Amino acid sequence: MANAIPVVQSGRIRVVKQGSGPLVGPVVYWMFRDQRIRDNWALIHAVDQANKANVPVAIAFNLFDQFLGAKARQLGFMLRGLEKLQGNLQSTLQIPFFLFQGEAIDTIPNFLKECGASLLVTDFSPLRDVRIWKEKICQRVDESVTVHEVDAHNIVPLWVASAKLEYSARTIRGKINKLLPEYLIELPAIGPPKIKWSSSNPLIDWPKLFADVVRKGAEVPELEWCEPGEDAAFEVLMGSKKGFLTTRLKTYSTDQNNPLKPQALSGLSPYLHFGQISAQRCALEANKVRKNYTQAVDTFLEEMIVRRELSDNFCYYQPQYDSLLGAWEWARKTLMEHASDKREHIYTREQLEKAQTADPLWNASQLEMVHYGKMHGFMRMYWAKKILEWTNGPEEALAFTIYLNDKYHIDGRDPSGYVGCMWSICGVHDQGWRERPVFGKIRYMNYAGCKRKFNVDGYISYVKRLVGESKKRKAEVILDKKAKELRN
Repeated sequence: MANAIPVVQSGRIRVVKQGSGPLVGPVVYWMFRDQRIRDNWALIHAVDQANKANVPVAIAFNLFDQFLGAKARQLGFMLRGLEKLQGNLQSTLQIPFFLFQGEAIDTIPNFLKECGASLLVTDFSPLRDVRIWKEKICQRVDESVTVHEVDAHNIVPLWVASAKLEYSARTIRGKINKLLPEYLIELPAIGPPKIKWSSSNPLIDWPKLFADVVRKGAEVPELEWCEPGEDAAFEVLMGSKKGFLTTRLKTYSTDQNNPLKPQALSGLSPYLHFGQISAQRCALEANKVRKNYTQAVDTFLEEMIVRRELSDNFCYYQPQYDSLLGAWEWARKTLMEHASDKREHIYTREQLEKAQTADPLWNASQLEMVHYGKMHGFMRMYWAKKILEWTNGPEEALAFTIYLNDKYHIDGRDPSGYVGCMWSICGVHDQGWRERPVFGKIRYMNYAGCKRKFNVDGYISYVKRLVGESKKRKAEVILDKKAKELRN
């Protein structure tokens, strides 16, 4: 039997639909952004509500077909994490995990109706599509059903941190820091719900799902270096061999902007994107070692909390978060004034995708993303700004940048990714700089500046090695597949 779980802070929960009836049927947690069992406020809330009403609880997940252009790389990572999650759920909490395919606006209401649910608990996401689905689901479920939204992704819930679009990190930092003592708290552990789900755990044909995803999204293959799942995520954070906080933290503040030192970075972004680890857990563990590495921890927490939550703020309060219309007026004005400036090079999307530019540094960054699935954070800025310089105008530049980012990055299709593109091209969360051709007052970056910062030739060589290893592994996989076919 579960211990009594403290109620989740009321500020973390929003009632998006108040049902007309009492909580007499099961609780369903529609999981999508926070794909984990541990440190998950939404799951904690669902189990708590179920226990209080003496009803069972289940988790529902809807698999979309290539959501926002996701390929085998992103979907394979997600599904392999979910397979592990289902196994852990069964062995620890005995909560059933239902996986649906199709449109969530159909599958979720249908499931609620079938099982007679009274409460739907959902994750929070600032992205347009998810918010539209949620509105439609609220319209389609029975009037007796209540719907709660829980922000388990941000440490300070988005709607508590700020009720408006923030201009920059400077304007939101104080608001978040003031609320951290209230929200950056240890999360309660949860045990199995008091009332068991009546039917057995649904069977999911994981091998078939993997095969479908790999076939449909074969253009961007899965990654080998990044193991999915909660346990792997915690190993990256706290592992004794290569854990970020245990072995790599000390160089974070000095080396995070050096593309030749990728090990200085946390490596957590794929896990944070898919919700396989909680940002709150990362921050709590970092605070425990702050006295030993004050500067490194402060730099890490600025990225982990302030910058990440600023990205959610932008995507939530600015509906045009992936368009020139989402830029501040000064940036739109300066970009349009310089839209017809003569460019030294104009490249097509295909040329950019294939890294066929005259800039070997840019080509290396593009190849790092295509083959490794993750471009170094400093190079992401340079990469996007050069696309602004080499296309037919800011709208085209932004469209190309988001397309490539979402297609190849393991952590693509994310508020932080959209804000990174908007910062680079549209000056979002930045300020105006000295005016120059093409860029106008948008911050400028160039090859010479990168050369002053780090060993450019060393980075290009490093990427060549990465790409060579990736191609070699790919060839081995193809040969192995052919050999198996011949044996059969």
